[in-house]
Amino acid sequence: MGKLWQKDYTLDSLMEDFTVSNDYILDQQLVIADALASIAHARGLHLIGLLSDEELSSLEQGLSQVIKLRTDDSFPITKENEDCHTAIEAYLTDLVGEAGKKIHTGRSRNDQVQTALRLWMREYAVKLCNLTGQLAERLVDFAEEHASVPMPGRTHMQLAMPSSVGLWAASFAEELYDEAQHLMQLSWTLDQSPLGSAASYGVPIPLDRQFTAEQMGFTRVQNNVLYANNSRGKFEAMLLDSCDYIALTLSKLAQDLILFTLPEFGYFSLPKQLCTGSSIMPQKKNPDGLELARSRSALVSSASMRVKSIIRSLPSGYNRDFQDTKEPLLCGTKATWQLVHIFLRMLDGLEVHPEALEKACTSELYATDVVLKQVLEGKNFRDTYKEVGLHLDALAKFDPHKALEERTSLGTTGNLGLDEDKFFISLMRNGCEDILKSFSEAYHNLCGIEDVQTVLY
Repeated sequence: MGKLWQKDYTLDSLMEDFTVSNDYILDQQLVIADALASIAHARGLHLIGLLSDEELSSLEQGLSQVIKLRTDDSFPITKENEDCHTAIEAYLTDLVGEAGKKIHTGRSRNDQVQTALRLWMREYAVKLCNLTGQLAERLVDFAEEHASVPMPGRTHMQLAMPSSVGLWAASFAEELYDEAQHLMQLSWTLDQSPLGSAASYGVPIPLDRQFTAEQMGFTRVQNNVLYANNSRGKFEAMLLDSCDYIALTLSKLAQDLILFTLPEFGYFSLPKQLCTGSSIMPQKKNPDGLELARSRSALVSSASMRVKSIIRSLPSGYNRDFQDTKEPLLCGTKATWQLVHIFLRMLDGLEVHPEALEKACTSELYATDVVLKQVLEGKNFRDTYKEVGLHLDALAKFDPHKALEERTSLGTTGNLGLDEDKFFISLMRNGCEDILKSFSEAYHNLCGIEDVQTVLY
């Protein structure tokens, strides 16, 4: 089978290289989503009498085979195919004949790609929300386990005020929870079907867009067909922005761990199986994973900006520029997925060294505590601040554990509020599981295969 747009000439080979690029390789990610959307589309065509019962049955069986082949990593897409969409239609035509040639009736490759991407993105958003929630949960557990371990708090990288390992870990847990919640909210935006919008302007046949949306488990149709097209790239950028927030947080966590595992600090030790060696220095165990976490964070940020730069000045309607948003989407989302997994493993093997942490809590760390104790005794803050600042050498050694306990305001070292953190994270993760279950049920109803997933990592 030729290209979906095949004419009475052969495309120049350089132009083919230029227009196809590596799309046919990237599209392995979208095979299952496209097959599911194609089943829904076929059912829509059957509903309005454009496919017979027999044709629908043969197409559903063929598309289910495509899903099984892709699950086994056995569905080839060639450069000549251009993308998975042509490859799937060619496979169907070879398998079931004329019915395969009817599957594209009423849709453009534009809304076909859009729908496959939308299925993939909404599942990814919920899965990443759930995975990020898992990491937040693990950080809360870590915070609870080490809640009373003193740790110097720093500002401007200098010693500042008493803190704890619990406060440090819980700060990242709550930050990741908020970012996961952002993904959950975005999943609602992504959960609308563009199928039936065609090349931006619909088609003059009575497609039931609500029916096909329900078949795929979408909560609603993306109503305006031109907006359905114009949202391409924009929704990808939204998802990448959400990934970027998570990556930024993990970059900061990576930097903290690199710093605090230095021998000069010795607060923590990384699991050795996650450290690499040097080609020349036999003693080295390098935190390469954490260093790459910082750079991968930049990769995610650049992916988001790349998509927005591509779509920034496009006119309404379909433009081929959209094709180039796919690579940054798939690369940025994969990098974020790997980042979260790496930190789950880091935390599982991270060792805390209480003696080193307590030793680092020197007298100057309690200067502000001394000022505030005198204020509570009736002195004014400004004069006491000056007096203590001029006589830092007179500061006595404080009990670091008592200093933590004396901070009783919500969210401080003596009152971390971890139970509330656990409750809200658990609630969010349960919500993710329910949504993913609804997707799985819709996919099973489409193809009859158990545990179908569009996101294969």
